[in-house]
Amino acid sequence: MLKPEMLQTAHNYRLVIFDWDGTLMNSTPDIARAIQAACRDLELPVPDAAAASWVIGLSLERALYSVVPNLTEAQRPLFIDRYRYHFLRRDPHIELFDGVRDMLDTLRERSLTLAVATGKSRVGLDRTLAATGLKDYFAITRCADETFGKPHPAMVQEIMQHVCIEPQGVIMVGDTSHDLDMAANAQVHGLGVTYGAHPIEHLKKSPHQEILHDVASVKRWLIERT
Repeated sequence: MLKPEMLQTAHNYRLVIFDWDGTLMNSTPDIARAIQAACRDLELPVPDAAAASWVIGLSLERALYSVVPNLTEAQRPLFIDRYRYHFLRRDPHIELFDGVRDMLDTLRERSLTLAVATGKSRVGLDRTLAATGLKDYFAITRCADETFGKPHPAMVQEIMQHVCIEPQGVIMVGDTSHDLDMAANAQVHGLGVTYGAHPIEHLKKSPHQEILHDVASVKRWLIERT
């Protein structure tokens, strides 16, 4: 875990790792609604929106155990099928947050290395990258079904190893405490955003450099430190 005094050190970052859902793409409400709808389909207790949103970013297996504790192993495949059905109905209508494409263009023009570490499946992320045309923006992307899920540091560590950049040159941007805790576990800095899944009071409990409230602020913050 990062020591508190390390969090105040000024850095010139070379690698920016983004979470996907709730950080670059405005998908949080649709994921939460899909979880709730799948619960209704299986006549399971329906979590409220806050509980359904809290698990966003975790691996699917860990998320299910957290938000649907009554789910049996026999029900699990059907729950996943119903969740995907409800989410994919909305998927074509989900958009990037305003300003994301411009931010990525600006960071790429500054020769920064960009990456994604997400709780999405590889199939789901690849589908979304193709739909948004953003695949070529990222040097590497890592998904929870390829390695350990958040807050385990593996995704960040594998990204750093791939691009040969040391932890002191890395910032992880995410909308959940899972993202910030993963960053700290990987000995890199974390930047929280409040416009996604977790409220600011949750984000403040995790190590962070700053907590920002919109994409434009994230863009300015990164430009000043790269």
